[in-house]
Amino acid sequence: MSFKLKPLPYSKDALAPHIGAETLEIHHGKHHQGYIDKLNEAVEGTGDADKSLDTLIETARGDLFNNAAQSWNHAFYWQSLSPQGGGGPKGALLARVKQDFGDVEALKKALAEAATGQFGSGWAWLTLTAEGKLEVESTADADNPLRHRKRPLLTIDVWEHAYYLDHRNERGRYVEAVLEHLLDWQFAQTNYER
Repeated sequence: MSFKLKPLPYSKDALAPHIGAETLEIHHGKHHQGYIDKLNEAVEGTGDADKSLDTLIETARGDLFNNAAQSWNHAFYWQSLSPQGGGGPKGALLARVKQDFGDVEALKKALAEAATGQFGSGWAWLTLTAEGKLEVESTADADNPLRHRKRPLLTIDVWEHAYYLDHRNERGRYVEAVLEHLLDWQFAQTNYER
């Protein structure tokens, strides 16, 4: 099996002005593609070649894990964003948010703190635990909640290449733009209902 870079679920300029076409061209077309290429090189001719990304994330170590997880994390990140994003959750997910966080603003605050508080490269996640509780957490580098038996619902990429062209060193401004204008709560709802 060969892993392939999936096209973005929207045009490269669809997230502007919050995330510009040049950022998506480099982030998706260069960074994400690079992880896919390195992953394919690492698994070629090995027993790992037929494993899924989920399996590799749970079992691999070192560079194999990093490239598998970064391939998965980025694909999930693209789906976590939408040109029609922003707002907040609805339905069953909203009810769970109220139960676990009090309200949507408290959840957004927790996501913002996780994203801006992550030292160095990483991710901020909204996850569902095995017990059915929502949690917000950050992970460093390529780490992924699947490795910790949690189900990701949404993510925000806080590696510098995700925002530097559009927001320079102002990670907080990027995080605010993602939270207020781009997060795809319908995607989170679908993940929650699975």
